[in-house]
Amino acid sequence: MASADLERLLAPDYLGDLEGRSIEEIRAMREEYRQAEDGLSYVRRQAQGRLDIVAAELERRLQGKGPSEAADIVDHLPEILGHNVLGPGLGRLPTSLEPPDDTGQLAVELEGILHQSSLTGLGHITDDELRGLVDRLTEYERLVSDRRRTIHDRLDALQAEIVRRYKTGEVSVESLLR
Repeated sequence: MASADLERLLAPDYLGDLEGRSIEEIRAMREEYRQAEDGLSYVRRQAQGRLDIVAAELERRLQGKGPSEAADIVDHLPEILGHNVLGPGLGRLPTSLEPPDDTGQLAVELEGILHQSSLTGLGHITDDELRGLVDRLTEYERLVSDRRRTIHDRLDALQAEIVRRYKTGEVSVESLLR
């Protein structure tokens, strides 16, 4: 999703007067928000994974084990990436685990912080550089999460309007079949 599209969806007045919109327009908006959420979720998962790997390398060094070799990092990936996996919760399941067609500027920004191919070279940077990466990745993950939370709120508002219309009889299930 292009940065301009995401900013448009996040604008405070984008939803406007939902009651004045057609059901087709509301459904189209909901789909647009779902696609944006897929992109944000994907980038967030990428940021969290990189953060976990960098933080694990920093923790290893704080324990006095010294810098890792690339093979060490790769060998410990299941343990590192499985560490923060949560059980069933209140999150939303993505509609797809495939990378979205376009993650736009968000993916570019993440690559600018830490390119995925640089992860195996973490053993070659200083502790201060690792701390800086942890800070930057943490801040970036928070930014993406905040945007994602706003998208969820907008999806909830659109869904509530659709449900309201079904409950009041303004639209019917039969209208879906047309």
